[in-house]
Amino acid sequence: MTQRGAEPERRAAILHADLDAFYAAVEQRDDPRLRGRPVAVGGGVVLAASYEAKRRGVRTAMGGRQARAVCPGLVVVPPRFDAYVEASRAVFDVFRRTTPNVQGVSIDEAFLDVAGLHRIDVPPLDIAARLRAQVRDEVGLPITVGVARTPFLAKVASRVAKPDGLLLVPPDAEDAFLHPLPVEMLWGVGEVTARKLHGYGLVTAGDVAALPQPVLVGLLGPAGGRHLFAVVHGRTPARVVTDRPRGSIGAQRALGQGAHDPRFVRAALLGLVDRVCRRLRGAHRVTATVVLRLRFADYTRATRSRSFVRPTESGEEVAAVALRLLDEAEPLIRERGLTLIGTALTGLSSATYVQQTLELEHADRGALDSAVDAVALRFGARAVTRASLLRTGEGIAVPLLPD
Repeated sequence: MTQRGAEPERRAAILHADLDAFYAAVEQRDDPRLRGRPVAVGGGVVLAASYEAKRRGVRTAMGGRQARAVCPGLVVVPPRFDAYVEASRAVFDVFRRTTPNVQGVSIDEAFLDVAGLHRIDVPPLDIAARLRAQVRDEVGLPITVGVARTPFLAKVASRVAKPDGLLLVPPDAEDAFLHPLPVEMLWGVGEVTARKLHGYGLVTAGDVAALPQPVLVGLLGPAGGRHLFAVVHGRTPARVVTDRPRGSIGAQRALGQGAHDPRFVRAALLGLVDRVCRRLRGAHRVTATVVLRLRFADYTRATRSRSFVRPTESGEEVAAVALRLLDEAEPLIRERGLTLIGTALTGLSSATYVQQTLELEHADRGALDSAVDAVALRFGARAVTRASLLRTGEGIAVPLLPD
C-alpha cells in the first residue's frame, strides 16, 4: 500500500468538532436524573437519542412506540430548542476563540482550520484536546474531534472516534486509516450508494480504491464516481470554507411510522416550502433548483429535484414544483411508507439582478410574499400558516445555523 508523504504543507491541521448526541446530551446535562439512562428527545418521533439508547437500538426518526419497544425503560423528553440554541452559541464561542477560521456545518458541528496557529500556539492535536476540555468545562457537553489534513478526513476521523473521542489522522498514514473502513463510514456515501457498492462486492474504502476512476464512473455515474475516487485517494479539498454564502436552504419534518393521508403529506410539504421561502427572501437570495427529500419506513431515502428556467424567490413557484415532485414520487411512497419529508432550495444567488428584471405579471405575487414576510417578521413565523396546517400544525422546526 502506497503512503503519501508528510510534507510540511500537508500538515494535519483541520479539526472536525461534533457534539455527541447533542439534544440528548443537553437534556442529560440539565437533568442529573437522566445521566447514564437511555434518553430520547421527541415524542411521536425520535429527534435524538443518547448513546445509552442508541446501543439498545433506538434510532433517529423512529416512532416513539417502536423506540419504547426496542428499549424498555427509555425516558422520552420533549424538545427544548431554546436550550439547544443557547448551548450551540456557547460552543461556537469556544470554536471562534480557538481560531477565526470556523466553518459551521450545523448547530452541533463545525470545521476549524488551525494551521496558522502552530508558530504561536501548540500542535493541532493539542489544540483539539484543549478545545474538548473547554467545551466540557464551560458548556458541560461531550464533543468528539477528528484531526486531519482535509475536512473530509477530519469528518471521517470524528465518526470513527465517537462518542466523546479524539483521533488524529497523520498525512503519512491516511491510506492506512481510510482503506480498512466500511464504505458506509465515508462522508457522502448514503444507504443507496452503499448497497450498490456491496452489490459489486465492494465493502471497504480499500476495495473502492483498487478500482480505476472510469470503472467507478460506470458504476455510480460521472459525478458520483469521480467524487468517490477522489475520496478514497485523499484528493478532496484541503481548505475550510469560511467566506462562501450558504449554498442551500432546507427544512424537513418527521412524520412518524404508519400510513399518512396524502392531504396531510401535501400540507406538511407546503408548510416546509413556506418556511424555506421566508428564509430565502430574508437572506435576499433567489433559488435555481427545488429538491424534495424523502425517508421511508425501511430507512432508505430518495431525492428528486427540478430547476427553474430563471431563478426565483416566489413561494408560489417553489410550491408548484415541490408538489409536482411529490406527485412523481407517489408510487415509491405507497410502496415503502413515508416517515420524513423535506425540501431544500439550491443554486442560490443574490436576488438583486432578478428583482431588476422582474416582469409585471409577477408583481402581485411578489407583493403577497412581501406581506406574508412582514407579518411573520412582526408577530413571529407561526403567526402565518396555511389553512391546511391549522389542525396538524407545521411540525417541529429544528434550529439551524443562520442563513
